[in-house]
Amino acid sequence: MDITQLKMFQTVVECGTMAKASMQLHCVPSNITTRIKQLEEELGAPLFYREGKALKLTPSGEIFLDYCHKILALCDEAKRSIHPDAPPSGPLKIGAIESSATTRLPNLLAKYHQRFPEVSIQIITGTWKQLLVDISQHKLDGAIVAGNIEFPMLNKLGIYQEDMVLIASHSLGEIHCQEDLIGKEIFMWTEGCPYRAALEEWLKLKNISLPITSITSYATIIGCVSAGSGVALVPKSIYEQYKNLAHIQSYKFEYLAFMQNHFFWHKNVSNHKARDMFIELIKSEFIV
Repeated sequence: MDITQLKMFQTVVECGTMAKASMQLHCVPSNITTRIKQLEEELGAPLFYREGKALKLTPSGEIFLDYCHKILALCDEAKRSIHPDAPPSGPLKIGAIESSATTRLPNLLAKYHQRFPEVSIQIITGTWKQLLVDISQHKLDGAIVAGNIEFPMLNKLGIYQEDMVLIASHSLGEIHCQEDLIGKEIFMWTEGCPYRAALEEWLKLKNISLPITSITSYATIIGCVSAGSGVALVPKSIYEQYKNLAHIQSYKFEYLAFMQNHFFWHKNVSNHKARDMFIELIKSEFIV
């Protein structure tokens, strides 16, 4: 079964005879007759009662005609949807690390939905590595990830610098340098997190290596820090959300001042209007 057969079947029904259908389709009647017979053999049921040259739909033909109309209408819709002048539509799966998903994406998504209401957006959060793997496997159309990372088969666009702060409870006293963290517990995302790696590199500058408790939730990290259990390195935007509730203070260090964030997408996916419009919006919002 193919689209040509469906169009032939639909045209024969509309015209009433093979001869009239052949004139409309610009082909010989025998070709239409052969293709309709092949279609009937594939379906295992006759589509027409043949009364001389006139044709009348069988009950199976009536059922199949309804599906034929739907299939051909969807084909036409598909062609229109990918036309260069068509507005973006369809699904768009975007990934993001949690800090971006909770602070940067909400306003961006609201603007995108207002401009392109026919696009159905799905947001998935995760670690940077899993998000990039998902893009490479075509499970995501793109993702916002922190850190200057290179990943095979993916394009990347630098979009904004995330200001970073070290946070601690007031009860822990002032923190002025790496040595002030000795004896204190550190709460960070799991290994592979670029924020965690930056903090570890900062400590190594003074030959300090401290155990780090892995937590995959900023709310939990903030809760532990607020309780006076230790410290964490977090985006300033996350700190601003919790500072009045959690009784914590922030410290800024030059080495830990900021982290570059990028938008990644697959190099081999070149025709994706919904994603491309998302990239254009990112550029207009974040890139000066």
